[in-house]
Amino acid sequence: MFDTKVYVERRNTLRKMFRTGLLLFIGNGESPMNYPSNAYRFRQDSTFLYYWGINYPDCAAVIDIDKDIECLYMNDVDIDDIIWMGPQEPVKEKGARAGVNSVYQLKDLFTSINSAVRLGRKIHFLPQYRQDSSEMLSTLLGIKSKHIRNYVSQKFIKAVVEMRSAKDEYEIEEIEKACNIGYKMHTAVMKMCKPGLMEYELAGTIEGITMANNGYISFPVILSQNVHTLHNHDHSQKLAENRMLITDAGAENEMNYCSDFTRTIPVNGKFTQKQKDIYSIVLQANSKTIELAKPDVTYKSIHLEIAKIITRGLCDLGIMRGNVDDAVENGAHALFLPHGLGHMMGLDVHDMENLGENYVGYDDEIVRSSQFGTSALRMGRRLQKNFVVTDEPGIYFIPELIAKWQSEKINRDFINYEKVSEYMDVSGVRIEDDLLVTENGCRLLGKKRIPVTVEEIEEIMKK
Repeated sequence: MFDTKVYVERRNTLRKMFRTGLLLFIGNGESPMNYPSNAYRFRQDSTFLYYWGINYPDCAAVIDIDKDIECLYMNDVDIDDIIWMGPQEPVKEKGARAGVNSVYQLKDLFTSINSAVRLGRKIHFLPQYRQDSSEMLSTLLGIKSKHIRNYVSQKFIKAVVEMRSAKDEYEIEEIEKACNIGYKMHTAVMKMCKPGLMEYELAGTIEGITMANNGYISFPVILSQNVHTLHNHDHSQKLAENRMLITDAGAENEMNYCSDFTRTIPVNGKFTQKQKDIYSIVLQANSKTIELAKPDVTYKSIHLEIAKIITRGLCDLGIMRGNVDDAVENGAHALFLPHGLGHMMGLDVHDMENLGENYVGYDDEIVRSSQFGTSALRMGRRLQKNFVVTDEPGIYFIPELIAKWQSEKINRDFINYEKVSEYMDVSGVRIEDDLLVTENGCRLLGKKRIPVTVEEIEEIMKK
C-alpha cells in the first residue's frame, strides 16, 4: 500500500464531487479454477485499490456523503482459515492503514444498504465486470442482476475517470517499476529466440520473469509467428527461419501497476529486406507519436497522422497508391492498421476500460469514429500532463481481410493488391512503448528502452 494519506486524500477529493447519496465500492472475491478451494491468483478491483488500497478478497466500502462517514466491510479470518493461510492481519488494522476507523463485518453491509434503499437514498455504484459482483449488487439493491447495468451511476464513472486519468508521483514510480520488468521480459525473448524453439518456451520464460520479480503478467502473453493475428494467445508453433515473431507482453508489479510493450523480431536474428521495409515504416510511426504527444493534443489527431505515415510508407513500396490524405480519409490504411494507436495504462493495462471505453478515451469534445479501423481507437481525447498512454502502431497482412476487401473491391483505387501479395510472408509488425505525457511533451517509461531499431535488435540477438 501507499502511505495512508494518499488514500485519505483521494477519497476526500472524490467526496467533494458529490452533494448527496452513498458511494458503494464492491471489491473482488476469489475466482475458482475448477472447485471452490482451488482459486485463480487473486486480483483486486482496480478502483477499490485506488481509493482503499486493500488487496484482500471479499471487501466492500461505502462513503456516505450526507453523513460524512466512510465504512469498510470485510471479514476477519477464523481458526480454520489460519490453519491453511497462517496468521492474518486483523481487518481493523487493514482499515487503519487505509485511513478508515469504521470497519465492519461484510454481512453488516447488507443491513446498511438495505436501510438506505428503504429510505430511497441515492446509491452510486460502478459497472461490474464479474458475475459474482453483479449478484451481490442485485441482492443489496433488490435489482435483478441482468438489469444492474441500467442503474450504474454515470456521475460516479466520470468522477473516477477524472481522478485516475492523470497519474500522481507515486503511481508513476510504480508504473516505471512495471516497465523495468517489461524490459527484462522482452530482452529475454530477443536473447533466446532462434529457429527450432517452441513459442511456449519463450512465453513461459517471460511469464516466469514477472513472478521472479514479485509480480505477474498484466495480461495474457501474446507471442506468435502469426503476427497478423492481433491478439494471438496460441503458443503451439515451432519457430521457423525467415518468420517474424511478435511479443506483446507486460508486467504487473507488486502494487498492481502495469506495463505493456510490443516488439517484433526476426526469428533467425536477421531482418530480410521486405521485413526491414515494413519494420522501418512502423518504427517511423512509433517515433512520430513520441514527437507529437504532448498536453492539449488529441490522441485521435495523432492516430490519423500516424495513419498517413503508414500510408505514405506503403505507397513508397507500391503497396498503396494515390493521394495519402484521400486514402486515410477513405479508411484505406485500415486494411493494414485495423486497430487504434493506443490506450490509457495504469492500474489496468487498459486503464479503467471496465468503466466504459468511451468514458475513458472520449468526451463531449472528441467522439469516437464509426469508420472501420479508426473506430477501434480506444484513446482519442486530449492528452493532459501525467496521462500514461501506449504508442503501438502496426502494419499487418491479414489474409482473410485482404481477400474480403479484394473480392469486394474495397478501396481498390488506393491499394495495389498484386503488390500486397508479395509481402504476405512478412505477416506483420507492431512496435509498442509506454509514454508519460509531461509538461511540454512526453517521455518513454522505464529505465532503459527495449531495443527497437533494426541494428539494436540484430545486435542483441547475435549476442
